[in-house]
Amino acid sequence: MVLIWTQFGVKSKNVNVKCKVRVMHRGDSSGSTSSSTESPRSEQDTPCLSIKPTGKDFYKVLGVTPDSNEDEIRKAYRKMALKFHPDKNSDADAEDRFKEIAEAYEILADPKKRSIYDQFGEEGLKSGITLAGQANVFRNNSHGDSHPNFSSFHGSDHFDIFFGSDFDSEEDLFNPFRQFPFSHLGGFASNESGLRRGQRRLQGDAVVHDLPVSLDDVMQGCTKHVKITRSRLNPDGRTVRSEDKVLNVVVKKGWKAGTKITFPREGDETPNNTPADITFILRDEEHPQYKRRGCHIVYTAKITLKEALCGCTVNVPTLDNRMMPLPCSDVIKPGAVRRLRGEGLPLPKSPSQRGDLVVEFQVLFPDRIPPQSREIIKHSLAKC
Repeated sequence: MVLIWTQFGVKSKNVNVKCKVRVMHRGDSSGSTSSSTESPRSEQDTPCLSIKPTGKDFYKVLGVTPDSNEDEIRKAYRKMALKFHPDKNSDADAEDRFKEIAEAYEILADPKKRSIYDQFGEEGLKSGITLAGQANVFRNNSHGDSHPNFSSFHGSDHFDIFFGSDFDSEEDLFNPFRQFPFSHLGGFASNESGLRRGQRRLQGDAVVHDLPVSLDDVMQGCTKHVKITRSRLNPDGRTVRSEDKVLNVVVKKGWKAGTKITFPREGDETPNNTPADITFILRDEEHPQYKRRGCHIVYTAKITLKEALCGCTVNVPTLDNRMMPLPCSDVIKPGAVRRLRGEGLPLPKSPSQRGDLVVEFQVLFPDRIPPQSREIIKHSLAKC
């Protein structure tokens, strides 16, 4: 028996791949036999694939050590997430820190992902490395032999994958995260979901709602409590949840219709978009007695033809439930206007000042006039 050992190896910055091949020949061409006794080799001749972890230090992000247990990691995550939550922290980088903390917890809280991260680092996770089949790359399992013979490698897929034409360059050969060749082994998977590496999430379009307000609301000022249902991103960065929140919308005195009130980042959030803004636009509710004209309110007073010609006193209701007497001694024409100064709505920029209550007169004409009255009216109006 002849024992031949062949050893080859390649090295790079992050990868060290070694392979030893044992070839055994039995007998010779003459049919003679020979025997020999070989002592077992103390050196393990299975391959070694080692990758230096690169990328973010997720343990440092959470403020824990690599030997921390699940409970310690969970407590650290809660503490850091509360500290850097955008709703609690107004720093410019709070949102980025919060995302980084959520990403670190997602990896370290999952035993499988944590194991991959500990061995291959962040790049291993991004490339979709799994532990399945990793230890069997150079193993000939069909014979149960931990030392594969040369014939089992030559021409096989495993050999071609590592040293064949699938690699375009030497850099590809030593890239531990090159996905295409390793996909044949079933131990690696591509990562196609979510954003591309280095791509930043953009803010979603603003969500706009009309907010009806009454004249009393504008007169006194008020706070509207609006309940919304929105989508929010879970800590894993991929799934979303639905949640309710009450927004307190402050309406100040005198604000006009069309005024916009914006709540930054209170809208929907998706894996591809940061939380959208929510904007409320004030809309005036119809009032049974008044119409609004900016800071003025208009009241329509209906009077008879007799009152329009002979004079009268009109009682005008105000927004604060008072009755203001408005004497009219002159002839009132249809559409005539009188003003009650300072009885309108507060001015937006100067709430202590108010607009006017405008009284527009509507003259009610009779449907018919008796013949005897008609002659009297003709005689009376002849001198006008």
